[in-house]
Amino acid sequence: MPKSTERETETIPVVEERLNVTKRETVTGVVRLTKHVHEEEQVIDEPIEAVEIDVERVKLDRWVDHPVPVRQEGDTTIYPVLEEVAVVETRLKLVEEVRVTRRHVTRRASDRIPVRHEEINVERLNPAHRADEDCQ
Repeated sequence: MPKSTERETETIPVVEERLNVTKRETVTGVVRLTKHVHEEEQVIDEPIEAVEIDVERVKLDRWVDHPVPVRQEGDTTIYPVLEEVAVVETRLKLVEEVRVTRRHVTRRASDRIPVRHEEINVERLNPAHRADEDCQ
């Protein structure tokens, strides 16, 4: 066999596999939601408190030597009303007292008030039935 000076080259193919993933949307089911609003009246009966004030003026016409302070007698606050009267000397005269009495009053208030609550119904439809057909 003759000796060859050239080398023989052999080509070996290299194969590579690549993965190509695609997605496709498929309708697997359809649901229909319906909402119903129910309304009922509820009666409330709650105590409501208020403060009422009575004002009473008491005529005194009494001379005093110094200002009389505001004072408290039970639920009544007494505010003295003073007047300076010109005489040979200035003296204080207690003209009247204003008596303010506080009373707590409780009364009941009743009213009918509508109260709503919602209810959702879910209906499963055949997957072949399309939701856009319902909109026609």
